[in-house]
Amino acid sequence: MADSPDASDYGHYRCVVSPEEPRVEVSIEPSTESSVEPSVEPVESSLTSKVFDDLLLDRIEALQVLRAKSPEDKGRLLEKIGGRGKAEQDIVNEISKPKPLWRPDRFEEAHRLAMRSIEVLDRNGARSATMPRIGPLKPIAQWMVQMITRWIVRNHQNSIVTKIRKLYERREANAIWGSPEHHMLRRARINAVQVEKGFKADTLGLPTFLLGGAFLTTVLSGLQTLARNALNSGVGTIVFGVIMAVVLAAIAWAALFGAGVSRRRIRLSTDQPLKALWETIGACGKPPRDASYDFALYAIILTVLAWIVIPFMIWFVVHNIRNDVTDAVDSSTTALGAIVQFTFGRRSPV
Repeated sequence: MADSPDASDYGHYRCVVSPEEPRVEVSIEPSTESSVEPSVEPVESSLTSKVFDDLLLDRIEALQVLRAKSPEDKGRLLEKIGGRGKAEQDIVNEISKPKPLWRPDRFEEAHRLAMRSIEVLDRNGARSATMPRIGPLKPIAQWMVQMITRWIVRNHQNSIVTKIRKLYERREANAIWGSPEHHMLRRARINAVQVEKGFKADTLGLPTFLLGGAFLTTVLSGLQTLARNALNSGVGTIVFGVIMAVVLAAIAWAALFGAGVSRRRIRLSTDQPLKALWETIGACGKPPRDASYDFALYAIILTVLAWIVIPFMIWFVVHNIRNDVTDAVDSSTTALGAIVQFTFGRRSPV
């Protein structure tokens, strides 16, 4: 029986030659004295071909792709070069499940729960967090933490509603027209489109003019001028370094605290409902992830910078002061030697 087609080959098909096909038998008669001597050209040709196949350039995969004769051969060589990974496994796994809904009996319940969880996150996700006792700096710290929390929560919320709507649209197109799954996905898609605009909100909640290019350019120009003036003196450099370290440490603390608050609120409101919705739909990857882990990484980087800025500024100032003192001592010694030489030169006899 013939071998079955190999789905791993390019295009999922390949030609299969049946072993039952008639074969042409070729008989070779023994040579006689009157027969013509065989030509050596085929032998020479095969030897030449073998030599060229053994060349180093022929073994370079990129050149093999360029020399491939058909698009199928090129595709097969490119796939061989690329190898296999998690993405390829996910492609095979997802495309092998053609149903638009994996659990249609639980889809409507999961859809309603997901919509309710987004509503709860929208109402409570950006509220002010309970702050620790930090004295008079509490209002400033609370404002910074709230801005970061609002940015993470609102950005995650916008991503959720958009991805749910797109997923419903694509699965509706994948469903059989008039089937129960098609009706369920159509109703869910209409709900997602209706609530998407209302759930989408500004991530920072700041006035538009504060985020404009002219305002930011003015602020950055002022900070650049202030830093240039401060670095002109040793005391100014130390003060500027201390201020920068304090600012970086404060931003790092606010980013880490805000990321923790956002992660807790997102976990309590939307993590489980979205996971249930993605499981009932099936073969659609994983739910979108929020940016709290990214902000935690930014906080760690800012903390490291805050610990490096002060030592670097102190070393920079001490190094410059030491060089200035050395130059002053050398100048004083040279001047003193000139004075002594001039004085003793005048007193020496002619």
